[in-house]
Amino acid sequence: MSNTYLFTSESVTEGHPDKLADQISDAILDSILIHDPQARVAAETMVTTGLVFVCGEISTECYVDIPSVVRQKVKEIGYTRAKFGFDGDTCAVISSIDEQSPDIALGVNEALEKKRSTSADRYDLIGAGDQGMMFGFACDETTELMPMPISLAHKLARRLAAVRQSGLLPYLRPDGKTQVTVAYRDGKPLHVDTVVVSAQHSDEVSLDQIEADITAHVVRESIPPELLVESTRILINPTGRFVIGGPHGDSGLTGRKLMVDTYGGYVPHGGGAFSGKDPTKVDRSAAYAARYAAKNVVAAGLARKCQLQVAYAIGVAHPVSMMVETFGTEKVPVRHIEELIRRHFDFRPAAIIETLDLRRPIYQQVAAYGHFGRPDLDLPWERLDKVDLLREAL
Repeated sequence: MSNTYLFTSESVTEGHPDKLADQISDAILDSILIHDPQARVAAETMVTTGLVFVCGEISTECYVDIPSVVRQKVKEIGYTRAKFGFDGDTCAVISSIDEQSPDIALGVNEALEKKRSTSADRYDLIGAGDQGMMFGFACDETTELMPMPISLAHKLARRLAAVRQSGLLPYLRPDGKTQVTVAYRDGKPLHVDTVVVSAQHSDEVSLDQIEADITAHVVRESIPPELLVESTRILINPTGRFVIGGPHGDSGLTGRKLMVDTYGGYVPHGGGAFSGKDPTKVDRSAAYAARYAAKNVVAAGLARKCQLQVAYAIGVAHPVSMMVETFGTEKVPVRHIEELIRRHFDFRPAAIIETLDLRRPIYQQVAAYGHFGRPDLDLPWERLDKVDLLREAL
């Protein structure tokens, strides 16, 4: 008997208050990394009506004008007029920044392996910035090796922003959300069951026009026609009105859209957010490395799905555990896949940073529309440069 089920993922536009907070945090990080690649940054942002509040721990040798960075990012996203409920020129910007705790720095500056062994190599110099577990995932449902629901939700959200920015639908405002439900049978996607798009808009436009325009210019331009069947439901602004939005409609916080950032809830998440954190924080760098490994495993044909969990202890370079799950789709024994990952991927923080070249200002670009499965960007953790090595090893 076949197993049929539905799975749903959501995305949001760059004007959503939580995503606005993420982008501000990563804008601050990038601005610091330009001048000080060795900086330690953990920037958190909260936005609400007329206010941006930045806090966290930053240790750096450079100076960055945080209010200017904040205002520039807010205006880039589209909050440029008071009538939108938020304005980058007039909003208040408050910052409260401390240096990284010296107790944490003890473990990051010199890993436990370096302290206890004279034979430790250069990758043992940096310990993990915190304990925790991180997940990486890839599957063959889409060309970018991502789950189909989150892939389509991101495409809808990016298209929703594009028709606003281009002036095609000039009545749209920066805030917006998308959601896609995909029907599966025996683990393989069949078609799209439901599409939900909520778009902030001016008060002068009718719901009928919004429904017609977004269906034509967003939904049907983003989702392949073969996935839209007669029974597919398309719901546009189902409350009937979305005029008040952005930070004026709801407060926003850094790290509150973890499923949007990763795999849409398709697989577990360790709990740590990405945005605003320099790459010594394994919440970010190890999640990128795990995606890098899982994607190469799937691209090499070793499994149709690959989920990798790694876990760390603060101040220790080597992961304390690693687990590979292929959900019965493996073409070779899972233990062989795990052996290959251990042989060809180094999960010590210093090795990840060097391999993926993470001490660069590359983070603002992934603070909206997902950190993974981004063919529009040249992201090091999306490379498939280990595929031949994995195949040869077999």
